[in-house]
Amino acid sequence: MDAVHQLKIEPGMSIDALVRGWSQCGFGARRLAQAADIYERMLSGDFTKFLTLSGAMVPAGMRHVVSDLIRGGHVDVLVTTGANLVHDIIESYSCHTLGCAESNDSSLRTIGVSRIYDVFIRDEDFVAFEELMQSIFPESAESISGRQLLNILGSRISDERSILRSAYDMEVPVFCPALPDSMIGLQAWMFSQTKKLSVDAFADIREIVDICYNSERAGVVIVGGGVPKNFTLQSMLVTPNSFDLAIQLTTDTPENGGLSGATLSEAISWGKISESASYVTVYGDATITLPLMVGAALERLKK
Repeated sequence: MDAVHQLKIEPGMSIDALVRGWSQCGFGARRLAQAADIYERMLSGDFTKFLTLSGAMVPAGMRHVVSDLIRGGHVDVLVTTGANLVHDIIESYSCHTLGCAESNDSSLRTIGVSRIYDVFIRDEDFVAFEELMQSIFPESAESISGRQLLNILGSRISDERSILRSAYDMEVPVFCPALPDSMIGLQAWMFSQTKKLSVDAFADIREIVDICYNSERAGVVIVGGGVPKNFTLQSMLVTPNSFDLAIQLTTDTPENGGLSGATLSEAISWGKISESASYVTVYGDATITLPLMVGAALERLKK
């Protein structure tokens, strides 16, 4: 058996050097090093690359990590929550601000500020969001899919750092299986009360299943869990294929039976992940683990 490596921190050491040093350590450090190894393999190999995104990643500052991965050709399919897309759009014309998790929430409501842990956003940003959505939703006599609707929204955003705009430019499909559970869904419903707009809730399934079916080799990075994780894994379930590489970044543990904490090994029992797959779950805040994993893998690819 290999001896545990006692990590040495050097001034000016790179992200990759730090992550490689963790490979000989224990606990979460070793898991993150394994994740970077798998991710490097995913990015450098001929894999269809899926990224699932849940949690408030955009308000927390991870927007450009995701959009840069898309523009770098490192994402073939994005599955995300509606909330992340709402905040992505808001970032295209405004910004979130740093606040305090111990703030008086009644006082914040009085001044028209909403809190996402230690991040603030103003009511006027949502007013502007409503006006923008009502101006760019398409009138259509025929039903369109949620993916098509998001593609249209991406085409109307001028901010190139936007996740939706980047996906539009790079022709990366964006799926939001719980689109009604977001301000986009709410605004789309409001638009449909006076104009023609019909979104087929099931149309996305065929498209993502076709992608899974045609993927000879596939890898997935799961940030958080929830609906994006399940939608992606279940789509592979109904094909002859399964994921060959899988990384999960989560704070949830499996004991309560929730999907966000369910182990990737459990997914093997369903046939969603291959028995021979390389996979790892990293337990920790994804605003820390995602940039470290991505930074290490991209540094290796650059070299």
